[in-house]
Amino acid sequence: MLTAELDELIGWNTDIWEELRGARLFITGGTGFVGCWLLESFARATERLGLGACAVVLTRNRSAFGKRAPHLAAHPAIHLHDGDVRSFDFPGGAFSHVIHGAAESSTGLDTRDPLCMVETLVEGTRRTLELACAGGAPKVLLLSSGAVYGRQPHDMAHMDEEYAGGPDVMEPSSSYAEGKRAAELLGALYAKRRGLKVKIARGFAFVGPYLPLDAHFAAGNFIRDGLAGKPIVVAGDGTPYRSYLYGADLAYWLWTILLRGTSCRPYNVGSERAVSIRGLAEAAAAHFGSGREVIVTRRPVEGAKAGRYVPSTARAREELHLEEHVDLAEAVRRTVAWHERRRSLR
Repeated sequence: MLTAELDELIGWNTDIWEELRGARLFITGGTGFVGCWLLESFARATERLGLGACAVVLTRNRSAFGKRAPHLAAHPAIHLHDGDVRSFDFPGGAFSHVIHGAAESSTGLDTRDPLCMVETLVEGTRRTLELACAGGAPKVLLLSSGAVYGRQPHDMAHMDEEYAGGPDVMEPSSSYAEGKRAAELLGALYAKRRGLKVKIARGFAFVGPYLPLDAHFAAGNFIRDGLAGKPIVVAGDGTPYRSYLYGADLAYWLWTILLRGTSCRPYNVGSERAVSIRGLAEAAAAHFGSGREVIVTRRPVEGAKAGRYVPSTARAREELHLEEHVDLAEAVRRTVAWHERRRSLR
């Protein structure tokens, strides 16, 4: 269903894939939104370029992944390995690359069980780094988050990697962000003491196929409303600013950081094109027709400054020559089309 887009992605720079020729990767978090894009692009590159590579993918629920992405679960270059990221048994053999993306990103877990959130992020990262050492993998990609910066100052249009902010450690809702900070520290320690080349990607907000329509992602919720023929509902005042990188760009950026990035030098991954949540809702509504209503459930507080969560990607652009290929309107169009095709096949 994504063949044309994946071929486009591979064509942006075919040279970077050569390092994966004959490679054996270990991937955690391979069954979520980010992971599916990594596996889709890996599988297609392996087929199209004849890389002869394979990926061992950790999963807690083999059958659920098989239902969600049966073509990936059955792909000859992808091998599923059962286990919890905190305690999985190491598969035998050597690995050339490790990608660690397993994390419970649900905001609800921050309040339901923040200790579980922190434990999963910290222990899962340490277990995966130990696997990299045991398997002789010299390069590791840690998928971190822009949440590590804490609240973005109102007068900062784009947050860069040198910003030394941080979340409020007294708030349970900071458990995800603090867990990611600790995971990055573990990566730095393993790089210095065990010789790993640890690449760090700090993700922001994304849109594209595989984005859940029933979770805490605004873009997914707006597309869900549109597909159901309902008004687009904004659960808030619509003033905060975000930016959205399309899934194909995301995957290409992550592969480039893994293969070409500098160890222990974090890279922001996202779009610099800021849009308010209301603006995002209006962009989704426009796709479904000019008559689609947008309902904002709260009135903006007079005099309040709008929150921001928008990265600077100058480091990735200047050092790794990365760029954004798919704009927001096209990203929404492609995401809607993918979900419509999925529904038609059920």
